Amino acid sequence: MNKTELIEHLAAKHTLTKAEAGRIVETLLDAVVTTVKKGGVVSIPGFGSFKQHARAARTGVNPSTGDKIKIAAAKLPKFTPGAGFKAAVDPKAAARKAAKAADKPAAKAAAKPAKKAAKK
Repeated sequence: MNKTELIEHLAAKHTLTKAEAGRIVETLLDAVVTTVKKGGVVSIPGFGSFKQHARAARTGVNPSTGDKIKIAAAKLPKFTPGAGFKAAVDPKAAARKAAKAADKPAAKAAAKPAKKAAKK
């Protein structure tokens, strides 16, 4: 789905004109870009978060000549998908993660008395 298709979908779903839907999408994207550009975080629960990621300067190698080159530091946008989004894309992985999380507290509870007994 591209931007135009997103605008058409939004317009059809909420009985808006394409122009109104386009302005809404533009406003949303502008808000995300402006906030991340300033170093802020845009978090949408269930969907994910957008933030700025700093990449440190490093030394690289030119593959054609083998010469070492300096690669400058950079600021990059980063998107981290939320649990709801991940679960919608891959329900089996979400189920595995939930099962693993459910097993962890039980294992921790069983380990605590053993640690206290060992200390005494």
